[in-house]
Order: sequence, then C-alpha cells, then structure tokens
Amino acid sequence: MKILVIGNGGRESAIAHTIRRFHKDATIYVAPGNGGTDLDYINVPIKVEALKELADFAEQEQVDLTVVGPEVPLVMGIVDVFNERGLKIFGPNKECAQFEGSKYFTKQFLMRNEIPTAQYASFNRNEVEACVKASKHFSLPVVVKADGLAAGKGVLICETYEAAEEGIREIFSGKFGDAGELIVLEEFLTGTEASLLCFVDGETIVPMETARDYKRALDNDEGLNTGGMGGFSPNPIINPSVKQNIDTRILKPIIEGFKKEKLNFKGVLFIGLMIDGKDPKVLEFNVRFGDPETQSVLPRLKTDLVEIMGACIEGRLADTSIEWDERQSVTLVLASKGYPESSHKGDVINGLDTLEEETILCHAGTKRVEDSIQTDGGRVLAITRLASSLEEARAEIYKEVQKIQFDGMQFRTDIAK
Repeated sequence: MKILVIGNGGRESAIAHTIRRFHKDATIYVAPGNGGTDLDYINVPIKVEALKELADFAEQEQVDLTVVGPEVPLVMGIVDVFNERGLKIFGPNKECAQFEGSKYFTKQFLMRNEIPTAQYASFNRNEVEACVKASKHFSLPVVVKADGLAAGKGVLICETYEAAEEGIREIFSGKFGDAGELIVLEEFLTGTEASLLCFVDGETIVPMETARDYKRALDNDEGLNTGGMGGFSPNPIINPSVKQNIDTRILKPIIEGFKKEKLNFKGVLFIGLMIDGKDPKVLEFNVRFGDPETQSVLPRLKTDLVEIMGACIEGRLADTSIEWDERQSVTLVLASKGYPESSHKGDVINGLDTLEEETILCHAGTKRVEDSIQTDGGRVLAITRLASSLEEARAEIYKEVQKIQFDGMQFRTDIAK
C-alpha cells in the first residue's frame, strides 16, 4: 500500500504515525514533510500549493490514498483536481472547503439551518464606515474577523470600540490580501472552548473523541494567540448531557443541512465549540484535522484510520465501527525562540533519542541537516502520552520534556493542569 500525506506540520506527522500503526509495511510519502518525517517516511519536495505536481506524483507512483493535512490546498481545490484524474483522496471538495475558506459562508449556513452560533454582521471593503459604525452596536469585547484564510492571524478580539475600528481599517487596508475583502463582526461568546473533530461521508457524521487545545502562548492563557501550545483528550466539559445537546442541536442539523443544500462533504469537519453550561454554540468550522488536537486524539484511535477514510470517500461510514482507547492523552508543544511573533531556525535539537518508547513524538518545524535535527519553524515538536488519567499522562509528559533541549525552547507548564 502507498499513502501520500500532504503537509509538513505536527498534524501530518500524527496522521502518518497513525497510518503506520495499522500498516507496518505501507510506503508512506509526506509532501513536503519535515525533519522527523524525513527520518521515518519518504519526504517528497513538492509544496502543498502545487496541486498539479502533487497529482502527477500520486499518478506516477500509483498512490493508493492521498490524505490532505492543511487547509490551503483544500480551499484551492486539490480534491477536485485528484478526482478528475480518478485518484483516491481524503478531504472535502472545493465547494465544501468554503466552510474554512470563508467565515461568511459558514455563518450563512449556520443561520439557515438554525444551528446555535454567535450573532454577526458582514461588510465588504467598500463599506468601511458602515462596518465601523456597526461594530459599536455589539457589546464589548467585539470580534472582528477577516473572512478568508489569514494564516491564523485574521481574528481580533477587541476590548474597545477604538481597537475594533483600528482592526477593521487594518484588515480592509489589504494587510491580509484577498482574505480581507470581507469582514465578519461577531458577538463575543463566553464559556469553555472545546474541539470536536468529525468524520463525514456526505450522509453520516461521526464525532471522534473530544479534545481541548491551548491557544495562548503563556501559562494561565496569557500572551499572544498561537496555532496551539498543547492539548488533551477527552475534554470533560463535554459530559453526557452536553454531548446530547451537541448531537441534536448541532451535528444532526449540520448533516441535514449538507443534504438539503446538496453539499457533498467528505472528510473531516472540525467544529470549534463554546460551551456555556449545557448549551453548545459553534465558533467556527475547519475542514481538516486540527493541530494540536490531532496529536491528542489520533493516538487514542483503535480502528484502522485508512479504513475509516475509505469509508468516508465511499459513503459507507454508517456501516463502519470506530473504537477508541479508554486511556486519556496529553500533548505538549515545544516552540522556538521568539514564537509566535517570530521563529528561530537552525538550532540543534538534542535528546530526542532518549525519550521513552511510550512517548509519541511528532515533528513540526524541524529539518534534518546531515546527522542533526534542527529547528525550522515556530512550533517545533509535539510530544504525547497516554495514561489511565490526565494527571498521570500530564506527569509523564512533563518528565519527558526535560530530556529535550534546544536554544530558546519554550513551552507551557499548565497543559491539562
């Protein structure tokens, strides 16, 4: 079996690691990959945006399944490109990828299908003053979002109307390119955040085990927003009564909405939730595995991931039994010096060969230089441990991190505390 995983982050490392658990003899390619995937699999030097080159490679190598990690190629339409050639690929098509490519598209879908979410208003670049005026009708803080993909930097939580106006003018100034052609204003939701990844085959939606991630750079949720500094699974905020509400008020209307609107969504739907008491509301949709949620959730999967992906593609998810490890997981992200404002590259990483066998190591911003592994991005590594309790998993992961060293290494000390 030949598998191609597209991407170069910790999420893609986790996907490749999970596939290897079930398929020891599979040939796994990662494009373009990182320092860790260069050691464990076969890196392919093709960028994630090079859709034709990726399809050419899959065709030439007779790849059995391609798995798309990041959102950019999905929004660009890589699934459509592969489908046109009869190549098997896991992920939503370009039409459905708009759920991540456009926040306005998602808000409209949620409202049409009466799915609980924040109240909103939208404005285009020709409506700057109207957008500024409208922001003052929202209670503080007000959320200002660039509509399109902005590398995770297009969402502003503004504590004052002056900050909201500054953010609106900055987004409309062209700072985020086409992503800033439209702005979505939203009310600020309170409660506890949770992440829910779901497998979808167009007819059926099946939630994975729950997770929580930590977005802020520093302990106690202080500091700047990041791509995620760690997480754990399951998330205790999603108790049986909350889960029932999610099933009936969110998941069921989503799949019914897909069918009604003829959206043939196949792949992973990432639902960002805000839980207030027993009431869940949708913060956002993503159309791929989350990062670092994937590093926490997939190690608990006991069913062949390739089989599940095939079931999604072929529309037989309802007939597929998915089992999960009852153990709990904790993931810790190690970041480079200066992150998230900048990232330091070229620092040699030591101690990786001293980690215990039970520790799952996922490379992200790394590169292999001769016999060394060096930093090559903001979020450098993610390490995960499974245990019978969060407390035990947490204790083990913080023992393991002491074995790793590189200049300027930073991590939070309160993950799953």
